[in-house]
Amino acid sequence: MDTATAIHAARRPWPSGLGTSLALQRHTLVWLHAQAWQDVLARTGADAAAQACLAHWAEHGLPLVVTQQPAGAEDAWQLGVSAPLCWSRRRLFVSVPALAIARTGAFPLAADIDAHGGAGWQADWHALCDGWVQAGVEARVYGSHGWQALSGLAHVDADSDIDLLLAVGSAAQADAVVAMLEQSPARGPRLDGELLFPGGGATAWREWARWRRAGRGPILVKRLRGASLERQGESFA
Repeated sequence: MDTATAIHAARRPWPSGLGTSLALQRHTLVWLHAQAWQDVLARTGADAAAQACLAHWAEHGLPLVVTQQPAGAEDAWQLGVSAPLCWSRRRLFVSVPALAIARTGAFPLAADIDAHGGAGWQADWHALCDGWVQAGVEARVYGSHGWQALSGLAHVDADSDIDLLLAVGSAAQADAVVAMLEQSPARGPRLDGELLFPGGGATAWREWARWRRAGRGPILVKRLRGASLERQGESFA
C-alpha cells in the first residue's frame, strides 16, 4: 500500500499570483512559485525519500495536483503528487496558501499518452481515443500513466491501470462513454477512472455502469470538498 506524507508550507508574502481568484477542482494541476517550493522544502517532518522527491519536483518545475480538500482548510490548498517508482510510488501531500500557486493546467489528453499493452493494444487505444473525440468528450489520463508523461520518470509498472478522467456533459453522454469502455477489448491495461460532470461532481465509471443497470439507489459522487451519496437527476448529472 502507498504511504502518504504531508508537508505544510508556512504563510508568508508570496509573489503576485492567482490568489483567491482560483477556481480549482480535483485533478487540476498547479505549478508553485519558486519561493513557495523553497518554503515547502525548508519545512521539517519529511523523511529523506520524500524530501528527495519534492526537491526533484521543485528543481524541474513539475506540477502538483489538487486533491480532495479537508474540511476547515479554506485558507490553504492541499496538493499531492504520486512519486515515481524510484521513490516507491508514495503519495506525498503539500499544503500551501493560494498565493503560492503560479499557474494551473491539466493532465495529458488520452490521445497523447503512450499506453503500453499487448499485441494490438495500441490500435485499440487509438480507436477509443478517436471515439471519445467523436462523442465530444474530453478524455485525460491521470494516475501513473499521467504522472509518467508529465515527469519523464518511470511511474508505470506491469500492473498499472490507465486512470481516465472523462469530462461528460450529461447522463446520456456518460452512458455512451461507458458503453465504449465496456466494449473495448480486454487485451490491454485495465481502464479505470472517473466521469467528471459539469457541476464538478465525479464518479467512478464502473460504479456509474452498475448504478445505471440497477436503475435505483444512490451513487457515490466525489467533489472538491468531500463526497456524498446522490441520486439520479441531481446536479452532478
